[in-house]
Amino acid sequence: MSVESCHNIVLLMTGFVPQIHLLPCEIEHNGPAEVFKFFNPTVKERKHETTVSFRGRGLKGQELHCPQGYTGLVLKEVQKPASDQEDRVVKVSSVFHHFTYWNLETPPTTDDGVVMAMAWPQLAEAVSTF
Repeated sequence: MSVESCHNIVLLMTGFVPQIHLLPCEIEHNGPAEVFKFFNPTVKERKHETTVSFRGRGLKGQELHCPQGYTGLVLKEVQKPASDQEDRVVKVSSVFHHFTYWNLETPPTTDDGVVMAMAWPQLAEAVSTF
């Protein structure tokens, strides 16, 4: 499968700022959903910890920011490939600059892959200057 990138991002200044949450679960649903009706967390902040309950389970979260010079993209698959050899076609459905990363029962740490990924561009730039 080849990797090609063709992108056009148009930002409309509507005043709408999406709330992006990365949850520690898989939701087996393909299609539109009015997420704001089902996941509108009541966040409790104490001792530098953000906690919420989702379906009776305790989640602990941290707000992460995209690295400087980067923008997060929410992609939607336009057409499913017929085989593994075909390219996937996606479109940008939203952009973001920060999101809330949630762990089940334990707070996010610097050892979490998502947290490390947000630090990677800065580390890669520092290494490449040597």
